[in-house]
Amino acid sequence: MKMQRRNFLKTGSFAIASLAFASRAVAQQKPAQLDEKDAQAQALGYRNDAAQVDKKKFANWQTGQTCANCAQYQGKPSDASGPCAIFPGKQVSAKGWCSVWQKKA
Repeated sequence: MKMQRRNFLKTGSFAIASLAFASRAVAQQKPAQLDEKDAQAQALGYRNDAAQVDKKKFANWQTGQTCANCAQYQGKPSDASGPCAIFPGKQVSAKGWCSVWQKKA
């Protein structure tokens, strides 16, 4: 009876350690970069480079507007890319732009 209990405790401890390691590895993974061909990205006029925005289609675009200075951007201004509240689970280019752009307060 004691051997079964000991094996159970060893196995349980190993399982808990494995789960902790796996969840930590998942948390450290960087989300995928937003593709300009993504349906939501296309609908909002997202571009990885704000200079490539279709100015006829998105007349509200102005020089100097980028994801890095948008209220929706959750990365640091110095980061090349970061998370965005509009595109959950994706990274957007700091130099990018979409029609949801709002000036950071």
